[in-house]
Amino acid sequence: MGERFAKVGDIEICFETFGDPDDPALLLVMGLGTQMIAWPEPFCRLLAERGFHVIRYDNRDVGRSTHMRRLRPPSIRQLLVRDKRAARYSLADMAADGIGILDHLGIERAHVAGASMGGMIAQTMAARHPDRVLSLASIMSNTGHRWKGTPGLRVYPIFIRRPAADREGAIASTVSVYRLIGSPGFPFDEERTRAAAELSYERGYDPAGAARQLAAILAAGDRTSELRRITAPTVVIHGTRDRMVRPSGARATAAAIPGAEIVMIDGMGHDLPAAAWDRIADAIVGNTRRARVSDRQAATA
Repeated sequence: MGERFAKVGDIEICFETFGDPDDPALLLVMGLGTQMIAWPEPFCRLLAERGFHVIRYDNRDVGRSTHMRRLRPPSIRQLLVRDKRAARYSLADMAADGIGILDHLGIERAHVAGASMGGMIAQTMAARHPDRVLSLASIMSNTGHRWKGTPGLRVYPIFIRRPAADREGAIASTVSVYRLIGSPGFPFDEERTRAAAELSYERGYDPAGAARQLAAILAAGDRTSELRRITAPTVVIHGTRDRMVRPSGARATAAAIPGAEIVMIDGMGHDLPAAAWDRIADAIVGNTRRARVSDRQAATA
C-alpha cells in the first residue's frame, strides 16, 4: 500500500502495512538509529502470508518520521557517563508512538515484535499498555541492566565515533558496522546491506536523532522491575553470536518476564539474516498462538 503517516500528538510517524487488514495486527518496532526498512519487505510479506496484518514504522528521529531537531542532542561526554539529564524523550514516549499508530488504524489490540532498542520499546508497550498488546516478541534486546546484555569491547567505538560527513562515508560506515555486529554463522550479504544503507541515507540520514534515541535508552536504566509486570505471552529471540547485545541480555529478559520462552538461534548476531527468517517467524507466530489460547481460556473462565 506504500508509506503513510500517522499523526501522534505533535509528531508524525511514517508507517507501512502488509497483508489483509482483517487479519490480526502485528506491529514491528525497529532499533537504535535504524529505519523500518531494516524489517526487510520479504520478511514482512512472510509474516503476512502466515496470517497477519503486518505494520512496520520509523521511530521518531529516524527515516521519514518527525526528527526532533529542536531538541539538542546529547554530547559524547553525557553518553559516556550515562547522564540521564541528556534524554530529551523517553522509551515510554516512543512506546506511546507505536500505540498511536494502532489508534490511527483503529486497531484495539496487536501482537508486537521489537528488535534491539525496538525490543525495549515493545517491552515498554506490553508493560504500560497491557490492554493493547496481545503478545510480545523481544528480539536481540535486554532489560537495561548495567552488566547484562552489554556490547562486546570491539563494539563500543561505534557509539562514540564521529558521524560520516557525506553520503558515501555514511553508507560505508553502515556496511562496516553490520560487518562487525552481524551474524558470524551466516553469510554476510554485502550487496543487500549496502542497498539498505543507500535507501536509509536517502530516506533520512540524521546521526543526531540516533544520539537522542541512545540517550533515551540510557535514561531508562534497569527496567527489570517493569518487565515483571508484563502479562502478555512473551518469546525472547536472540542470536548466540550477538556482539552488540550479548546473550546474557536475552537470559535476563526471559527471567524477568513471567512465563517467557526463550529461543536462541545458533550463529545469529545483531541482525536479521535471511537464512534465519523462517526460524524467527516460527518463534513469533508460535508465541501469538499462546495469546489466542489465553484469550479462549479467559472467555470460558
